[in-house]
Parts: sequence; structure tokens; C-alpha cells
Amino acid sequence: MPRKLKFALFGNIYQAKKSASIQRILALLQEKGADVQMEREYFDFLSTSRHLDVPVSRIFEGDDFEADFVISMGGDGTFLKSAHFVGDKLIPIMGINMGRLGFLADVGPDEIEQAINALYAGDFDMEHHAVIEVIADGEPLAICPRALNDIAVLKRDNASMISIHTSIDGEYLVTYQADGLIVSTPTGSTAYNLSNGGPIIVPQAGNLCLTAVAPHSLNIRPIVIRDSSEITLTVESRSHNFLIAVDGRSAKCQEGTQLTIRKAPYDILIVKRRGQKYFTTLREKMMWGADSR
Repeated sequence: MPRKLKFALFGNIYQAKKSASIQRILALLQEKGADVQMEREYFDFLSTSRHLDVPVSRIFEGDDFEADFVISMGGDGTFLKSAHFVGDKLIPIMGINMGRLGFLADVGPDEIEQAINALYAGDFDMEHHAVIEVIADGEPLAICPRALNDIAVLKRDNASMISIHTSIDGEYLVTYQADGLIVSTPTGSTAYNLSNGGPIIVPQAGNLCLTAVAPHSLNIRPIVIRDSSEITLTVESRSHNFLIAVDGRSAKCQEGTQLTIRKAPYDILIVKRRGQKYFTTLREKMMWGADSR
């Protein structure tokens, strides 16, 4: 008999056509005698909307769970949500990609059985991915202040650009006149940062990147700094407020609020298939070298 493992499952409620894969996972885990818990929103979606029999030992909400592994069923957005609820629990997360382009959720639907067997055999690698956090003076943020991918300050709606006074470790860097500024981890470097012209940073590089969104000056370029640095931002805006987005979850902030962005005191652990090569994944996902003629 395989050893008893406890799993917590998160999933994407917007991918109705992908429920065959979740049934395969549940059947596999049941076969192995696993203790399976599921997040309530996903459980309700599968049982009510999809009319599936979902054999789980417990339904939980938010971060009210303990497990040996978390399985994220969806794309990178679902993975970020899972990581948000894992927080500082140090539970390894495995991402099963039910969508299109997945850097975090990188196990394909056809690799599910192999991946689950590898977890039981201990035949996998574990990567530590840095998390960043934002502290706003005075009021706590209305959203979770920690991000695996990125923290961005952005103009609201159709307001004119904002001015972002930026210091690194107390030393003034520049005032960005732009639609926003993204501070990304190596994990998030292939997300919002990349679409704004920022560099790809390999995992565990120990860096953060600051990338402006639509800067007013063409001289402004992304800058890469050590992840031990502390970034201080103060924003001026004609509308007297702005948005702060933490892994896509956004909240309104008042002009003049001082934001401090720094590395969080814990990492997120990501399960990788043994022997999986980062540059191979990058080349395939980015379609580098593909001849489209």
C-alpha cells in the first residue's frame, strides 16, 4: 500500500470543459487511498454546475487547510490563487495546466498519472520561489499584501498618468511619469513584466525588477536589483488616488500613501518533475526559434 498522503485541491471554475481531468485525478487519488480536501468554491462548481460526484474527505474555505501537497487545477491564475492561500504554510504546490500558456502550472493533462505517481515515489524536485510584500503606511491594504508574481501601482480608469517617486534602500532612484510601475519577482518576470518590455529573470536569481508601464519618457528602462533591497514608492495623481495590484488583486490607495515593497519572510515551494529544464520550458512556452513562415 502506498503511504497515506493528504492533498488540498484548488481549481478554475471557468473551465467547464476540463472536468474530465479532475475526475481522473480524483480517481487516481482515491485508488491510492489519499485524503483529499477541496476548496469550497471549486467543490460547489463541480458538484452543482457540472453534476459530478466529488469524493472528498473535507471541504474547506480560504486558507483553512493542512496538507502534504496542494494541487492547482487550472492555469497560472489558479496557481497564484492557490499560492495566496498556502501563504507561509510551506506546502509544496503542483500545478496542472488546464489552460494555454502555463509557466507555473506546467503539468499537462496527459501527464497527470505520471505526476501523481512521482509524488508518491518522492521522484520530484522542489523549487523555492521568492514572495514579495507591500506595506502601506497607516491603513492596511484591503487585499492580501503578498505576491508570488508582482506588485504594481497603476493609474485609475482613464485618469492621466501618475508620478511615482521611487527610492531603493533609502537612495532616490527616479520619479516615474507613467501609467504605472511593476515590481516583479523572477517568477513574475514572464507575466505582466514581460508584456511591458521587462527582462526574463531565471528562477532563484535573487533579483527583483522594476518596469514602468507606458512611461512618458523613452529614456526610462527596466532596472534589476537585489531582492534584499527595500523599495519605497510615493505616488502623485491628479485624481488623488491610484490602484495597487498584488498578483492581480487590486485595491484603491490615496495619493501620498508611502508604499514599501520588500521580500516576504517565506518562499512558495513549487513541485517540478525531475530533470525538467527551465530553458527548455522557456523555449517551448515562448516559441523561440519557431519558424512561423
